[in-house]
Amino acid sequence: MSRKELIQLQKDVQKALVDADARDRAEARKAAEKAVAEFGFSLSEISGGSATGKKGKGTKTPAIAKYRNPENAEQTWSGRGRKPRWLNDAVAAGVSIEALEI
Repeated sequence: MSRKELIQLQKDVQKALVDADARDRAEARKAAEKAVAEFGFSLSEISGGSATGKKGKGTKTPAIAKYRNPENAEQTWSGRGRKPRWLNDAVAAGVSIEALEI
């Protein structure tokens, strides 16, 4: 086979694998729905999600600020993630982190 034919064959195999995966997922979902229906539930009640398996866009609420920069009240930090530079600078200057709590 030529290189061009091999590349096309590779694309065809990838598409066939994606299709097979989708087909297997659909069959698994049907089997799971049937199993939970025997107990009088829906799949969404058991899994805590939607029965279609699609994840909806949830709204995330921002974390509540726990620390405030005394020099700039607009700069806050929730205590999650990386510490902001102003907090590291204040702690390095001898300010206790408890003093920066809101």
